[in-house]
Amino acid sequence: MKVKELAEIAGISVRTLHHYDEIGLLTPAQKNASGYRIYSEKDLSRLQQILFFRELDFPLKKIKEIMNRPDFDREEALLMHRKMLEEKRRRLDQMIRTIDRTIQNEKGEITMSDKEKFAGFDFSHNPYEQEARKRWGDKAVDESNHKIGRMSHEQQKALGEEFDRIYKDLAAIRHSSPDSEEAQVAIKVWYDYLNKIGHYSLDAFKGLGQMYVADERFTKNIDQYGEGLAVFMRDAMAVYADRNQK
Repeated sequence: MKVKELAEIAGISVRTLHHYDEIGLLTPAQKNASGYRIYSEKDLSRLQQILFFRELDFPLKKIKEIMNRPDFDREEALLMHRKMLEEKRRRLDQMIRTIDRTIQNEKGEITMSDKEKFAGFDFSHNPYEQEARKRWGDKAVDESNHKIGRMSHEQQKALGEEFDRIYKDLAAIRHSSPDSEEAQVAIKVWYDYLNKIGHYSLDAFKGLGQMYVADERFTKNIDQYGEGLAVFMRDAMAVYADRNQK
């Protein structure tokens, strides 16, 4: 089938499929005489697998790395997806129950304890995600640890000082618009810094920014440089990632 047909079936944009082709994540089996992409049944199955990974917030670079491994097992991956999605559904069901009970509490129909008000909130690592990372590895983290471990004490100290300077610079402009030129220049410095000690794709960079706000431990540490910095960085990182996607 042609790209437009596949996009309609999968519920994604033609531009997304073009992007997957450009980065080598989903290259169609062939092209017709007019140069149009023609996708096979095998391509369709690969796209389904990609979208399962995306639903679980895996960055594109990580998906490509996993699926291109010689020992990649599609059935094993599908079983892993199922476990992870079941855990996600369990948490969402609990959150919905908490919302329903909170509405009743607001109406005076019931009285919730403080603990009940936070039932379902869990920012710890998903055990199935950890299992997946263990199975397929986490190259970015491994590379970062290895690179830092090889540095001298002086180099590590300089890296720490650079980290501190970047955060102070970002804190100084945290009240500006995240999509302003000033904010984008500053957040690029942070992106470049991270890629000195590891390899962060734009998707991973955006996901990291989301974690700054989703995980209160990150928020607390970052906001020591200035209240609201974590939210500002998340938004600026998202803008940077979206603007620079090829």
